[in-house]
Amino acid sequence: MRSSQLLKEFMETKRDRSAWLKGPAFPCEVTAPNVARPWKLVLLGAPGVGKGTQAELLTQQLGACHLSTGDIFRTAKCLSEGERSPAMSVALEYMRRGDLVPDTTVLQMVRERVNCLRCHGGFLLDGFPRTVAQADALQALLREQNLALDAVLNFALPIDEVVARLAGRRTCNACKAVYHVTGLPPRKEGICNQCGGPLVQREDDKPESVRVRMEVYEKSTAPLTDFYCRLGLLVSVSAQGSTTEILGRTMAALQSRDRNGPKRSRMSVQGV
Repeated sequence: MRSSQLLKEFMETKRDRSAWLKGPAFPCEVTAPNVARPWKLVLLGAPGVGKGTQAELLTQQLGACHLSTGDIFRTAKCLSEGERSPAMSVALEYMRRGDLVPDTTVLQMVRERVNCLRCHGGFLLDGFPRTVAQADALQALLREQNLALDAVLNFALPIDEVVARLAGRRTCNACKAVYHVTGLPPRKEGICNQCGGPLVQREDDKPESVRVRMEVYEKSTAPLTDFYCRLGLLVSVSAQGSTTEILGRTMAALQSRDRNGPKRSRMSVQGV
């Protein structure tokens, strides 16, 4: 099945992850799929590599739950004070001040939702961990729960291609719909298809801003990829090409890992 069809079907049947998004007080609405191999994965990738799209496609392909910490933060802003879990309330205070949410608080948010890590269909953990300290804490949490990661997928793309992807992105000022000057152009240049609003280039999508963001990302992520490489968990997948090609590489890498097992202290690179 083509990835575009997979993505369409996923969006039409997207499962309600209330227990993950809102906290342990809310019942899980996800029906555990009947999968032969429940994968437990961490997803890494710089802005612009298409990690979010691949996460959605992998969710459909593997039957795993997409557990995004970014989704928790976005949901927290929409919940009443009484509906938020303790860690969500603490995180919101940091966010309101414009401060980074500390590692301990992010870990507590994940710990509150530890049952989601036990999903019978497996999970794709996205947005956490971001630092070696968080990765170390996650390993300890998984050991407590008698769980273990199967792999850490790192979607990789040369910086020039990341710059080209993000620099070509245009966002509607009114409805926030996103386009790309070459990959997904509007019917009328500079005008949103959905609401007719003007399309603009965000400041952080300009080439000079993208390069700065990438430098910061590479500096912060290098120790994290080294950490997982030493554990024999890191699998780097080239994010070049179409979504179908990237998904194919990813599935091939997982299938190979399933057959051959992990290789410690050695990075596995698919399609680079």
